[in-house]
Amino acid sequence: MKIFKNSKIKLMLITALFIVILFSIYLVNKPKAPQALISSDESLIKIYKSERILELYINETLTDTFSIGLGSSPKGDKYKEGDKKTPVGKYYVCTRNEKSRFTLFLGLSYPDIEDAKNALDNDFISKETYDSIVDAIEKGLQPPWKTKLGGEVGIHGGGSNTDWTWGCISLSDEDVKKLWLYAPLNTPVEIYE
Repeated sequence: MKIFKNSKIKLMLITALFIVILFSIYLVNKPKAPQALISSDESLIKIYKSERILELYINETLTDTFSIGLGSSPKGDKYKEGDKKTPVGKYYVCTRNEKSRFTLFLGLSYPDIEDAKNALDNDFISKETYDSIVDAIEKGLQPPWKTKLGGEVGIHGGGSNTDWTWGCISLSDEDVKKLWLYAPLNTPVEIYE
């Protein structure tokens, strides 16, 4: 009977050790959301709508080029919510969402001051909306996205084979994961027609 008890204890110890080893392996290999590797001072993203490419610059050197998809009405500048156009101008990454339904989402600071000024001059938005956009941009924050100008424009995954978004810039899931590493908050993003 004593041998049986020792064998039972040995089996329990071996099982416990096995569980600890498996858990340790899991912790080491656990999937992690990609983290930004460099500062935004060293990164620059340029998007050329007509060529359907996104260029990533590090320290002013072109380091990678990605194919992109755009809004489903790609020609021209964005000027209102629902027009399915991708904006043209100088923006920055104002938010990062690693739990996006489109793999990863780098939110852009659209509308910017120029977009807001044009809308105010055309009586499309109120002075109050204009002021809140200017205040956010001057502080380097996310501007209000629930305006007549639209918002929630960003760079995300989901595929780059067609122009299918509501105004965002889409990349393949693999490419957006690469870009994510070099696009922390405040990374400048220039979008050209």
